[in-house]
Amino acid sequence: MRVISGTAKGQRLFAPKGFKTRPTADRVKESLFNIIAGAIEGAEVLDLYAGAGSLAVEALSRGAKAVVLVESDKGAAAAINRNLVATGFTDRTIVMQAPVNRALDQLIARRQVFDLIFLDPPYKINQAELEIVLEKTAGCLSKFGLAILEHRPDLPELEPGGGLFLSGGRRYGDTALSFYKKRD
Repeated sequence: MRVISGTAKGQRLFAPKGFKTRPTADRVKESLFNIIAGAIEGAEVLDLYAGAGSLAVEALSRGAKAVVLVESDKGAAAAINRNLVATGFTDRTIVMQAPVNRALDQLIARRQVFDLIFLDPPYKINQAELEIVLEKTAGCLSKFGLAILEHRPDLPELEPGGGLFLSGGRRYGDTALSFYKKRD
């Protein structure tokens, strides 16, 4: 795992030990960031199910203003902190070691909104649970923001509440990306 572009280009990233996390493949990450290139500079970003923080670090490297990372696993949270120190991005980040639903409830209560929201849940996540997370995500997404869900390609189309709609998608082998926006 490495940073693909920007101020931290080439920096190797640490991954937590074990198989609890599934890092985004570099080719998927590169394609994703090419798609959203115009939305990164100065963006407020939320990284849910952050794993080792590779999407957040990539966004910061490419000019995101600030990132909140949410990860419940203690080992993964330690890897995130190690990667933030190694890349020099600790001053523009907040790491929340908590379950995603609880973190979203806290962010919604604080009325925090984000321009970009990355969701990379475990592939084994229950569809109903994922729809609830997406509905809560809508409460944190800015009016013209974009939420990006990384998932297995055979996941049935989700119908999240909260005013989100599916605006597009891409498939890369055993990984798919779905893009959600807010309804007007």
